Amino acid sequence: MPEETPVNIRRGDEVTLDIESLAFGGRGIARVDGLTVFVEGALPGDSVRARIIRKKQRYAEARLMEIILPAPDRTEPPCRYFGYCGGCVLQNLAYDRQLEYKRQHVVDSLEHIALMPDVRVHPVLPSARLFGYRNKMEFSCSDRRWLLPVEMGREDLDTGFALGLHVPGTFNKILDIEQCLLFPDDGNRILAAVRELIRQSSVPVYNLKTHAGFWRFVMLRHSVAADTWMVNIVTAFEDRPRVQPLADMIAGSFPKVSSVMNNINGRKAAIAAGEREILLYGDAVIEDRIGRFRFDISANSFFQTNTPGAEALYRVAESYAALSGTETVMDLYCGTGTIAIRLSGAAREVVGLEINPACVADADANCRKNGIDNARFIAGDVRETLNRIGQPPDVLVIDPPRAGMHPDVVAQVLGLATPKIVYVSCNPATLARDIGLLKEHYTVAEVQPVDMFPHTPHIECVARLIHKKDGS
Repeated sequence: MPEETPVNIRRGDEVTLDIESLAFGGRGIARVDGLTVFVEGALPGDSVRARIIRKKQRYAEARLMEIILPAPDRTEPPCRYFGYCGGCVLQNLAYDRQLEYKRQHVVDSLEHIALMPDVRVHPVLPSARLFGYRNKMEFSCSDRRWLLPVEMGREDLDTGFALGLHVPGTFNKILDIEQCLLFPDDGNRILAAVRELIRQSSVPVYNLKTHAGFWRFVMLRHSVAADTWMVNIVTAFEDRPRVQPLADMIAGSFPKVSSVMNNINGRKAAIAAGEREILLYGDAVIEDRIGRFRFDISANSFFQTNTPGAEALYRVAESYAALSGTETVMDLYCGTGTIAIRLSGAAREVVGLEINPACVADADANCRKNGIDNARFIAGDVRETLNRIGQPPDVLVIDPPRAGMHPDVVAQVLGLATPKIVYVSCNPATLARDIGLLKEHYTVAEVQPVDMFPHTPHIECVARLIHKKDGS
């Protein structure tokens, strides 16, 4: 047992703590006489020594100094960048325990935010792949490399170049990444080749403070179904003679690369999407599948980043919709139409609403590609387009961004009084907030969490809501 911790802890104090639970985001939680202490890198079951770095009235934050007694579920993370890149904060926790904590986060969100303690939340559906599951990654270029502790003082490193991921909480610190374990091996090999070609070029990489330089981002996409790759090189301005040789060498070295694009982004915003794009090699899209449906994916298309995980998620949504072939389905925030297309075969009609016109164009193209003629898509803000729909739908699918529904949309949803709602969420907190706003009129029949991002805190959910006038 750890020694007794003083109650009146202050910033700078070193304390011994027993970690009781896990906060969303991966920080361990300890409690000292009603004061909650968050400890980065600590896991439930750990006894740790930590230094208080921030003290507020009701909580404190601490930096892990030493693990005195490790939790039984603590594992050795295989990634060399663990603890620095911030992507896989749960990689040191056994996977079955990750799933338990993710489910508990959904339960806690519904209890504390929606004030609904008795919702039936099923065990989390696990990911089919624990590593190598991402079909898309974006890597940032920088003219300054952020060094790992083991790299300090090494003279063989080029500290004036980095191609990798942002250090958490920073906009200008880039960790040079040679291998991401969440990415397929071929993707890491392509990344290594692109890194070397950019490094050897005579053109400077981008400076994230001054915004000078040419090379900005490298985005890689993988089609799981076809096992082909798209390489998207994002530059600050157009200079095809500089970029074309890189595209030719990548295409010649990697037969699975079927597309090389050059997106031009002259804006200061750190976004790996261009104001315009140039096809350098192959096709402008790659094709992937979710279930039996085929989708063309362009450089800037939205597509779920875990393809088998998306199939599992949509299978749950399809089951909760329970269509008989006679229903009209409305899909709010429909994106490129993946859920609408999935449901179209069992519906009379599907209508999708989406604010991004490019996504609507992709949705229309995906319908044509799959021979679907009973789905249509309307471009515009859901707040404005939803109230122009005439006949209320029989089933409402809601798949909002992380921020959840706008209050105006919630009000309109309540006005529709749709018998059945299938709510697909990537954020349990906003799912719970929105359900709390709907609960007077809707019963939450069940919630199915789906893990699409192992080793991260993120969890997807599908909730089935039944209007109370139709019974529960």
